[in-house]
This record gives sequence, structure tokens and C-alpha cells, in this order.
Amino acid sequence: MRGWLIAAAVVLVLGLTLYLVTRPDKVEVSLVTVARGTVENTAANTRAGTVEACQRSRLSLPMGGQIDQLLVAEGDHVDRGQLLITLWNRDRKARVAEAGAAVTSARREREGQCIAASSDRREAQRLTKLVERKLVSREAADLAVAKAEASAARCEGGRAREEQAKASLEVARALLEQTELRAPFAGIVAEITGKIGEYSTPSPPGVPTPPAIDLITDDCHYVSAPLDEVDAAAIAVGMPVRVTLDAFRDVSFPATVKRIAPYVLDFEKQARTVEVEAEFSDLAEDIRLLAGYSADMEIILETRADTLRIPTELILDNGFVLVVNDSGYLEKRAVTLGIANWRYTEVLSGLAEGDQVVANIGITGVVAGAPASVVAGAADGTD
Repeated sequence: MRGWLIAAAVVLVLGLTLYLVTRPDKVEVSLVTVARGTVENTAANTRAGTVEACQRSRLSLPMGGQIDQLLVAEGDHVDRGQLLITLWNRDRKARVAEAGAAVTSARREREGQCIAASSDRREAQRLTKLVERKLVSREAADLAVAKAEASAARCEGGRAREEQAKASLEVARALLEQTELRAPFAGIVAEITGKIGEYSTPSPPGVPTPPAIDLITDDCHYVSAPLDEVDAAAIAVGMPVRVTLDAFRDVSFPATVKRIAPYVLDFEKQARTVEVEAEFSDLAEDIRLLAGYSADMEIILETRADTLRIPTELILDNGFVLVVNDSGYLEKRAVTLGIANWRYTEVLSGLAEGDQVVANIGITGVVAGAPASVVAGAADGTD
């Protein structure tokens, strides 16, 4: 009998040893407490967007010529209509002066002819009255009337020649303006191509050449970014947008959708996208934006406040989370999800406020069925 007891004890010890040796080690897990908060359904750009100036013109002179005056420098602020560059144009200025003199000459000639016409008209009227009194012959009166009519015609011809001279002056001025480059809007000179004495050549059709001056606004900007075509139907003008810029870390800027492109871009080896533009709402005075900054936009399609939520990265297979059951093992639990973004997902059922879900998913060994050891200091799902 005693031998049996010894044998049983040996078997028990061996079995316990085998269990201790072969049992799986507990995996350490951290937990997140399910809480209530705000969840937004958003659409984000697929590739980096760009900060654009509200107005930007790459200006070129309408004709080629030698640069005679360069009246601005890079970084200068200019007003609308301000003269920026002039080409050598002494010949065209001379033509303007010549045309102006022709206008003056035509005006003086017209004035003299019209004065004579007025005098001849009065003389014809006087002689016509004298005919009625039989003091002059009808023939003399008719000659005076004919002379008055001829003078009036010369006066009108003088008016026409004056208008012709004025038109020639406008042509000469237009030709002179071809040698001048003026600012089409108030802005800042971003870049200048060319120096005094160099020859400036306008871009021929289909052959891009550097602009003479790159002019941009520095007090008005917007963001343009491509969004996946699948999101296009849900986006509308006026929707709120959060904009983030690499140049301003951890800062988001409020904006509003102002334009959605009416067509889909299809580039080889890239997803089809729709270009969306967002206008900044209010910028602090100390924020200075530069055209060309890379930017990301997050369009807020729908918002749910005070709803049950969990971090989006904790969701498995589009509808499951890991929890630690009462036996201390990891368990895969199904949940019903609502709206979501990259940060939070709304939970409609399957979890309650205060429940805890595994946070460090993706770590080796953190799988359903594994024994778990909870690391102290679980976080919650609030901001």
C-alpha cells in the first residue's frame, strides 16, 4: 500500500513538473478603458496637398526686347497697376509724341474750320433775310448758303480727322504698353528672371519658358489636395476642414471646403482622385503662410458627440476587439461599429462604458486564447 502512495506521489510530481514546463507563458497586455467622447467621420487626402496663394501670376512681356528698366526686386510688395519692367522703347515713345502732336494739329484745324463754318452760316442767314427785303439778289444769298454748307462739311471733316488722330494716338500708346509689364493685382514679387540689358523673350505657344516675374499674394492662401474618388460623393462645399502643415507641428488650422473639382484625375499607377480646395477660416496674426507648403486636410463629414468610442487601431478584422475574460485569457469579442476616423471609432454594441480592451495588439503572443498578465496603469479612451 505504501508503495502505491509513493508511486502516486511521483506521478503527481512528474505531472506538475511537466505542466509547469510546458504551459504557455502569460503575455503582458495593457488595457484601454472604453469611454464616451466625440467621434467624427472624416475624409483625408491620399497624397500631400499644397498651400496655394489666392492669386498667382507668372508674368511675361507680350513682346521680346531688351530690358531697359527693372523697377522692382524680389520680395518687394507692389500695388495693382504698378510698373515692374520696361523694355527699350524710345522709338515707341516718339510715336506717341508724334501721334499726340497730330491730335493737337487736327484739333486746331477743326477749330478753325468750325469757326469759319459758323461765320459762313451767320452770313448766309443774314443774306437770306435781306433777300426777303429785296436788298440783295437771290443768287448772292444762294451762294452764301452753299458756302455755309461747304464750311459745315469741312468742320465735320475736321472732327473726323481729329478722331482719326486720337485713334492713332491710342494705337501708339497700346504699342508702347507692349514694352511695359505692370502688376495685375497687389502682391509680392516672388521671383524675377532677367536683368537690365538682357533680352527678354515671351513664351511661344506650347514652349514654356521662365516668366519675367512671378507675382503672388502673401496675405491670402488656400489648400489644394487630392482625395480618393470614393470620398467625392460625400464631400460638399461649406464642410468644415482641419488643415495640418509640416511647417507647424502639432497645430491644426480651421478651414472650409470652397471648391470640388468637377472631374476625376486619372494618373498612371495612381488611384483616381478628385482635387479639393479648402479656404482658411481665421489665422492668428503670428502665422505666416508661404505658398508651396505641404499640407494635409481632414474633411469632417459627420460628427457624433458624447458617444461610446474606442481607438480605431484596436479594432481587429473590421469588427472585433481583444478583451481579458474572467479566466484571465485573451478573448476575441464582436462589436458593432458606427462612424469612424483614423483616431476613434464609435461602438454601437458589444461593449459598455467602463469595459476594457487590449491596447497592445499586434505584439507577438497577444492573440485570442493566450493567458494574459495585465500591466498596471490602464489608459482610457478620452482625449
